[in-house]
Amino acid sequence: MASSVSSRQEQVLVEAKSMARILTLNRPKQLNAQTIQMISQLSELFLAFEEDPNVKLVILKGKGRAFSVGGDVAAVVRDIRADDWRAGANFFLKVYTLNYLMATYSKLQVSILDGLVMGGGAGLSVHGRFRVATENSLFAMPETALGLFPDVGASYFLSRLPGFLGEYIGLTGSRLDSAEMLAFGLATHFVPSAKLPMLEAAICDLDSSDPIIISSIIDQYCEQPSLKEQSVYNRLDVIDRCFSQKTVEEILSALEREVVHQMDGWISATIQALKMASPTSLKISLRSIREGRLEGLGPCLVRDYRMVCHVLRGEASKDFFEVSAYSNFMHFNLLLVTHCFFS
Repeated sequence: MASSVSSRQEQVLVEAKSMARILTLNRPKQLNAQTIQMISQLSELFLAFEEDPNVKLVILKGKGRAFSVGGDVAAVVRDIRADDWRAGANFFLKVYTLNYLMATYSKLQVSILDGLVMGGGAGLSVHGRFRVATENSLFAMPETALGLFPDVGASYFLSRLPGFLGEYIGLTGSRLDSAEMLAFGLATHFVPSAKLPMLEAAICDLDSSDPIIISSIIDQYCEQPSLKEQSVYNRLDVIDRCFSQKTVEEILSALEREVVHQMDGWISATIQALKMASPTSLKISLRSIREGRLEGLGPCLVRDYRMVCHVLRGEASKDFFEVSAYSNFMHFNLLLVTHCFFS
């Protein structure tokens, strides 16, 4: 089948190459922040491709320097203020439904994570079969600093990281580079960005939906990135000692005891990140991750929806709305990116 590209400037660009379909998130100026229109279009496309015998795999990527920085929360808040909390709840319901569709998808999904992967961006990728990181990849779940909680099934996939690393990532919003993403299983492969066009062409040339064959093709372009000396990979013992504690207060106390024994800037930064986060968000996030460790993805996403409805109604805390008001809407996602990657 000849290559064809949708002529409309939509939020998701669609390209057909042989038995593959390439979907490109197309809001580069907004770092591919997800809107209800984008999520709805992705859902329609994934459902249509699943029923199409001419489609064997889906490649998902982002245009520009981000895969996706998650939901366009500023737009959600505007909708809530113009209507009511149900408008925001409808957006999150569509997101979580898409997350589950991807996790249970009968065809292969290859996500190209060539840039920022934050919050809901993880939800669009981590539930798929293959996740290809590059030297440009950076991962974070920054929601606790914004009055939210790690959602999109994060209580499922964070709780399955080594030891108590999931609690650390989910509570602090700390970033991971591509080598760490690969080491912890958030990425399945590392391919230098310069090789991505060749990788994409090779995948599209295949007439196969066999995951072993697809993986072997990706392996041909893979390299092994080196972990940095200061990587959290080398701090898992401290993370396990501190983030295995039962409560947020006990986690902070354990970290403060560590500082007494070793003057480590990383420990001090971790304490600062926790103190800057929403106290309510920290508590509900910790409980959610702990419960997710014993549950499947479906129940985790159901809990995400129940929790986000409480947040949107402002029942437990007003932190989410206070942060969004402070950021004056237009700069909300920029604030989120700055918190994660430049703090």
